[in-house]
Amino acid sequence: MFKKDRQMSIPKSILLASSLIALLAACGADQAAPSSEIRVTLTPNSASVYVTQSVQFTATVHNSTNSAVTWSLSGAGCSGDACGRISSSGLYTAPPNVPYPAAVKVKATSVADTSKSASATITILATVNMWTWVSGSNSRGQVGVYGTKDVADPANVPGARSLAVSWLDSNGNLWLFGGGGVDSAGNYGELNDLWKYDPQTSMWTWISGSNVIAQNGIYGTKGTPHSANVPGARSMAASWLDSSGDLWLFGGIGYDSTGDYGWLNDLWRLNPATLEWTWVSGADAVFQVGVYGTKGIADPANVPGARDRASSCRDSSGNFWLFGGEGIDSTGEYCDLNDLWRFDPTTLEWTWISGSNMAYQAGVYGAKGTADPANVPGGREMPVLQIDSGGNLWLFGGAGLDSVGYPGSLNDLWKYDPATLQWTWISGSNTAYQAGVYGTKGTADPANVPGARSGVVCWIDPLDKLWLFGGQGLATPGDSGDLNDLWRYDPTTSAWTWVSGSNTAYQSGVYGIKGTADSSNVPGARSGAVSWLDASGNLWLFGGSGIDSAGQQGDLNDLWRYTR
Repeated sequence: MFKKDRQMSIPKSILLASSLIALLAACGADQAAPSSEIRVTLTPNSASVYVTQSVQFTATVHNSTNSAVTWSLSGAGCSGDACGRISSSGLYTAPPNVPYPAAVKVKATSVADTSKSASATITILATVNMWTWVSGSNSRGQVGVYGTKDVADPANVPGARSLAVSWLDSNGNLWLFGGGGVDSAGNYGELNDLWKYDPQTSMWTWISGSNVIAQNGIYGTKGTPHSANVPGARSMAASWLDSSGDLWLFGGIGYDSTGDYGWLNDLWRLNPATLEWTWVSGADAVFQVGVYGTKGIADPANVPGARDRASSCRDSSGNFWLFGGEGIDSTGEYCDLNDLWRFDPTTLEWTWISGSNMAYQAGVYGAKGTADPANVPGGREMPVLQIDSGGNLWLFGGAGLDSVGYPGSLNDLWKYDPATLQWTWISGSNTAYQAGVYGTKGTADPANVPGARSGVVCWIDPLDKLWLFGGQGLATPGDSGDLNDLWRYDPTTSAWTWVSGSNTAYQSGVYGIKGTADSSNVPGARSGAVSWLDASGNLWLFGGSGIDSAGQQGDLNDLWRYTR
């Protein structure tokens, strides 16, 4: 028998294992402190974004009290701004064109330890046939937020307006002047404010003019730029951009040097570098008669009569073209005009090219598709005028006189060849008040044609296709009013295509999310808007008098982009 106090014998193998476990535990205790190595994480770690649109990235720096990072972009198919832009807060904005390959790497690098970083891959997508609400409000009648003159600010935005004028500069900035609208105090009237919008920063800048309505013009000395000079408040003017990047403005209805209100025929130039206006031509008083001279002969004494609602374009030689409008002819009579003028910004001389020096002329259409020296569009106001890559002028619609002298909205399309000095009636009707033939959306057809209308906006794209949006006129038989239909005309097939929008009048805008393209987005019906075509072929649209997101009618200050 064993004694009760005798200890049990423990095998040596168990003792050895226990000692090893204890040793390992002790070593583990020595290594238990967490690593202090800095690391960076990035969310999201991948994204897809449409051209010119944005996505927010967030970088987190771990194991450091310094959370700052620097951002950089790179891509196999891009460099610099061609990869897009990223702000100090991590907001990435895609470039206007899709790089090839269509991938951009965004990288966040720790400031505390520049060897530590995190990356994400962005896929750039092309938007096709989609509208994006970019800026401004989805409600009518908005007051302008001017901020400080010549200082961009995300809060800045022009007030609601219609019948303004626009330019696109060589840097892709959108310029906007005047119109009839709402000032900073909520008052409605003619404006003379000049604005610039930068699509890269998505910010407006108030550049020149007043933030209140009804301002007189300060003309200074003709031909001499001065910082105090400024055109008077006006709407329905004409505009051009010259080859040097200067902005030009002609006529409209508004205020002269003494505060009298009426039609104007003053020509102005703005140097965007100095921000100084120069009064170049015409009078500093309202209601001036036109001095036509001899058709086809430039003369320093020539000048178009005072007018508004004319249309304008610039040719590849830098000449400015002006057609029609409502105004004063050579005898002092006033009504719709059909005179075509050319201005040479080098010699500063006007030339009367085509049409009559008398108001209220009926159209001479001839045979459709056949040029003839006798052909000429009738007098009209608020048509649109564009120029193609071959130097041909294209004129569409407006409110004016048809082939029998009957006044009304028109849907005729004309081409003018400056080489032969001949007009050709291309499409549409030679009688007023014609309804549209829409066909199937997205399908070209020789039978398709937009309805008669005025106050449309118009572009010619890099492929020489003519685009029209909205205006006031006829949709289908018995249905007229403000429109939001988008059309494209192809001169090679002589066919119109109904591209977007509705075939009924007075449609509300579908805005979606600001900054996000969507196939269901569409601007509301409107007339008297302004437009731009950027270097990437995107169509831009601002304001006008129309229908907001709630179906209410009034002046608008929404900015839209359409990507073909």
